[in-house]
Amino acid sequence: MQHGSMTLSKKLTNSSIPWFSIGITAIFLFSIAVRFWGLSRFNSLVFDEVYYAKFANNYLTGTQFFNAHPPLSQYIIAIGIWIGSHLPFGQDTVNGLTGSMRSTWSYRWLNALTGSFIPLVIAAVAYQLTRRRRFAFIAALFAAVDGLFLVESRYALNNVYLVILGLLGQLYFLLALNHQARGRWFRVGLAGVFFGASAAIKWNGLWFLLGAYLVWGAALVLQWFRKDGAAQAKSFWSQPLRNPLQNLTQLNVWQVFLSLGIIPVLTYSLLWIPHLLMNPTPGFWQAQQEILAFHEKIGSGRDVHPYCSTWYSWLVMWRPVAYFYQTARTPTEQVPAYPPLPAGAGKVIYDVHAMGNPILWWLSTAAIFLLLLLLVLRFMGKAGWQAPPTPSTWIALYLVLNYTANLLPWVRVTRCTFLYHYMGASVFAGLALAWFVDRWLDSEKPQYRSAGITVISLVLLAFIFWLPLYLGLPLSVEGYQARMWFRSWI
Repeated sequence: MQHGSMTLSKKLTNSSIPWFSIGITAIFLFSIAVRFWGLSRFNSLVFDEVYYAKFANNYLTGTQFFNAHPPLSQYIIAIGIWIGSHLPFGQDTVNGLTGSMRSTWSYRWLNALTGSFIPLVIAAVAYQLTRRRRFAFIAALFAAVDGLFLVESRYALNNVYLVILGLLGQLYFLLALNHQARGRWFRVGLAGVFFGASAAIKWNGLWFLLGAYLVWGAALVLQWFRKDGAAQAKSFWSQPLRNPLQNLTQLNVWQVFLSLGIIPVLTYSLLWIPHLLMNPTPGFWQAQQEILAFHEKIGSGRDVHPYCSTWYSWLVMWRPVAYFYQTARTPTEQVPAYPPLPAGAGKVIYDVHAMGNPILWWLSTAAIFLLLLLLVLRFMGKAGWQAPPTPSTWIALYLVLNYTANLLPWVRVTRCTFLYHYMGASVFAGLALAWFVDRWLDSEKPQYRSAGITVISLVLLAFIFWLPLYLGLPLSVEGYQARMWFRSWI
């Protein structure tokens, strides 16, 4: 009997049950649930919906306008509005704030659906890096319980489109490295399309493409520094493939130039055509100049916007953004109410705070800097630049360089910036934390396994605790203050 139990246990551990598929499906369904639950609440335009929902509706009504960003996200939201306006559900809250009578659900649902897929794309990137399902699952879980991604997914904003398109570019870049000939050309070309589309959301979508260039460039530098030149390279590359990044130097200059140079530019340019047909002036080049001039004229500091934040403050989430705030006397009162109650009169607070999961955020920042430190120590060691990189070194390089590419360009930006500009970099910091947790769980030392379980538990508990601020649920004054740990958060 005991032998039978052991046999059954062994079969279960050998994946007779598709635990990974079940787990990823559960994460996706969870993401769908928290993004769509109460999506029509706050029958108004929240934060930058005053721009993007209006601009999207302008495409449907043929109204000319100027936009300070490329047009792709507004196309997508417009498609969502058109589909949502023809559905027999989601029509319970309607307003005319976009310029037409539209339901709030119609201009938000496609964002919610798109945001629900981001954890899956992150899982795919993680799996391509390591072929480790647990790493992919943990990475997806962390992405699903990040508050900033949740908030951005629930409103007609554009950052979830920038991130998912940039990540799809990264995913197909990794997939291309595992293929040869036509298979590689097709996938790296598709990566270029996604990179160009990400830039057509906002120009900072190009940082994902910059990350791919940095990783490729790092591989060339490492190959050049290695001892014994081509002979050692041949010996190393002939090892069984454990990481697609080991194939980086097989990308030739023409593949990079065409697929990661010409194709992104063509994609970006072609995506302007529908906008230019409806808004012939300014033309394409003049529109680029006016977008640049618009952002150069924006100042910085509290005088420009109360929630401006500097790039280095994002690492510790020093200044989140309140997207919606209003008070009521009771949880049953309709919100938003006009005019709002006088300050101090309300006993119930409705606040949508664009902030990350604090525990996840702080630990992820620590993880990415720990990876950076380990890389520095590795290249300063005895073997230095001449030793062939291990798969772990490749993963660390990939995460650190992509994190750097999505963060450091903001150092030179002088206009008012916000916490959501960190979303691209935060993906790679979250992947770094997931990688450490996966390795801890795989350790033979119980203290490491305990550390991994503790990190996951704290991240999940933090998500539950701050969930009312992500969803805009009614809070007492005391409950609200308990979640505002720092004055800079308010």
